Amino acid sequence: MPSRLLSDKFCAVRAKRERRKEARPGELLDAALDLFVEKGFAATRSEEVAARAGVSKGTLFLYFPSKEELFKAVISENLAGRFEQWNAQFAAFQGSTPEMLRECVQIWWDNIGSTKVSGITKLMFSEGRNFPELAQFYREQFVAPAHELLRRILQRGIDRGEFAPVDLDLAVYTVVAPMVFLMLNRHAADICGDGRTPMDPAQYLALQTEFILAGLAAGPGQRKP
Repeated sequence: MPSRLLSDKFCAVRAKRERRKEARPGELLDAALDLFVEKGFAATRSEEVAARAGVSKGTLFLYFPSKEELFKAVISENLAGRFEQWNAQFAAFQGSTPEMLRECVQIWWDNIGSTKVSGITKLMFSEGRNFPELAQFYREQFVAPAHELLRRILQRGIDRGEFAPVDLDLAVYTVVAPMVFLMLNRHAADICGDGRTPMDPAQYLALQTEFILAGLAAGPGQRKP
């Protein structure tokens, strides 16, 4: 075989290997998310993650030195990493605050609530007490910035006279409650339902959002001209 052809073939193989190496962290995180949601944190073994991603356990530990670090990376990739974009959307939004809250809830449902990522919250409810360091990481990286974004939205509505003055901390929990319910119900075999009445999650969330907006609405004397 001519040397030029050998060189081209070698370069193609090397490029393929380099692309494969670059893809490994993402493949490992995808495999880890699947297994953590399916089995829970404690029951998931590192070698299972590696096997599902198609690599050796040693390769897994090259990228993530422990299962705890792997779980933190899953949170960072699928939850914490979204806030830069979400905060930018908040800053650029031109509509009313009720419209903003509706869009916020819809974005959450499309990107988290309706996806397997929502299983992370169910996992933290069930296992967080046994792994306090991971629970703290989850609070700091996801819960705290999510609550801060919701506070900013609610404060915007109050400042514009669209919402009545309320306790922001309690109001945030009110907004979060239906989201948490859907995440838990989605990953608990619909255990919160009565077994007879089907529930459309999107319709439920839209209805809950309107209930919340009705409760937040400023009265005639509170609205700004």
